[in-house]
Amino acid sequence: MTASAPTLRDAFTQPKAVWAIAFAATVSFMGIGLVDPILPAISAQLDATPSQAMLLFTSYLFITAIAMFFTSWFASRVGVRTTLLIGLALVVVFAALASTSGSVNEIIGLRAGWGLGNALFISTALAAIVGATAGPSGGAIILYETALGIGMALGPLLGGLLGSISWRAPFIGTAVLMAIGLVAILVLLRREPRPAHVSPLAALRALRHPALRTLALTAVFYNFAFFTLLAYSPFPLEAAAAARGTEFGAMGIGGVFFGWGVCLAITSVFVAPVLTRAIGLIPTLLTTLALLTLLMVGLFALHTSMVGIIALIVVGGLLLGVMNTALTETVMEATDLPRGVASSAYSGVRFLGGAIAPAVAGPLAAATSAGMPYLLAAGTLVLSILMLIIGRRHLAAVSHQPVHLEAEEEAEAIAVGDGA
Repeated sequence: MTASAPTLRDAFTQPKAVWAIAFAATVSFMGIGLVDPILPAISAQLDATPSQAMLLFTSYLFITAIAMFFTSWFASRVGVRTTLLIGLALVVVFAALASTSGSVNEIIGLRAGWGLGNALFISTALAAIVGATAGPSGGAIILYETALGIGMALGPLLGGLLGSISWRAPFIGTAVLMAIGLVAILVLLRREPRPAHVSPLAALRALRHPALRTLALTAVFYNFAFFTLLAYSPFPLEAAAAARGTEFGAMGIGGVFFGWGVCLAITSVFVAPVLTRAIGLIPTLLTTLALLTLLMVGLFALHTSMVGIIALIVVGGLLLGVMNTALTETVMEATDLPRGVASSAYSGVRFLGGAIAPAVAGPLAAATSAGMPYLLAAGTLVLSILMLIIGRRHLAAVSHQPVHLEAEEEAEAIAVGDGA
C-alpha cells in the first residue's frame, strides 16, 4: 500500500488517541446503514408512508451535502480536534433526540442535524488520525481503513439487532457509542495537525475545474442509484418476503445489508486499489458502472423475488465498493487542487444525488410499480457513463497511466467514497 510497507503490527501498535478516533470513525460509518433495517418499522408504527420514511435519508444527505462544501474552511478556522468534537456532539444530540420522536417528520428534521455532525467528523477524521500517530502514518491509515470497513458492515447488523427490540433502539445505541467516542477523543487527543487556511468559497470555486466538474456530475447520477438500492430496497424486500408468507422484519433486513456492507468494505479496501492499478481508473469506472446498470435492471425484473433481491443487493455491495473508491481516487488524481478542497466539492455535489433518490423512489413506486425505481436508477447510471465519456478529454491526467496513490490519499478515497 505504501513505500514503507506498513505491517499489521504497525497498524495495531498505536497511541490511545489513534484508537479513540478509529472507534469514533467505526461508529460514524455504522450510522450510514443503521436506519436501513428500521425504515419499514418506522413507516408502520408512526403511520407514515414509505416515501416519508425514506426522507430520513434525504434530510441527512442533503445537509451533509451542503456542509461538505464548507467543512474544509471550518476546520481551517477552528482546528481539526474542535471540528471532530463538534461533529460528534451533534450526532450524539440529534441521534438521542430522534429516539424520543413521536412522528416521522420530527425524525426527518433531526436526521438533518445528524448529517451535519457526520459531515464535520468524516471530513476531518483522517487528518486527525494521521496527526495523532507517533510513528509513520501507514500503520494508522491501515487501522483507519479497517475501522471504516467494520463500520459499514456492522451498521445494518446493529440496526437490525436493536431494531428488532424497537425502532428507537438504534438511535439510542448510536448516541451512546458516539458519546463514548467523543469522551475518548476529548481526553486522549491532544496533538493535532495545523490546518492550512482555506477560503469559505474554495470548494464551490473548485467546481469550475473541468475535470472535477465532470467527475461530480458522474457522481451525482451514480449516487442516485447507490441510494435507491440502499434506502428503497427494504420495502420491496419486505413485500417479497410477505408474499412468501415470511415476516422478514428489522433483523432480516439488517442481515441482508450486513452482507452488503461486508462486500462493500472488502472491495473498497482490497479490490478497488488492485483493479485501478491493473487496468486504470477510467476503465474500472466504466466497467463497474455498466455492471451496476445490469444489476439495477435485474432488480427491476426480480423485485417480487425475495431470493433474487437478496442476491442482487449483496452482489451490488461488491460493485459499489469498487465504484466508491475508484471514483474518489480519480477525483484526487485528476486535478492539481488541494486534496481537501477537491474532496469537499466532489462530496457536496454527489451527496445531492443521494439526497434526491429516496425522495423520488417512494412516490415513483406508489404511482407506477415497485420495480420502477430500479429502472430509473439504471437510467441514471447510463447518464453517469455518458458524463464520464463526454468529459473524458478533461481526464487526461488519469486516462493513460496507472494509479500510484500514497497511503493517506488512498485512505481518503476509501473514507470519502464510503461516506456516501
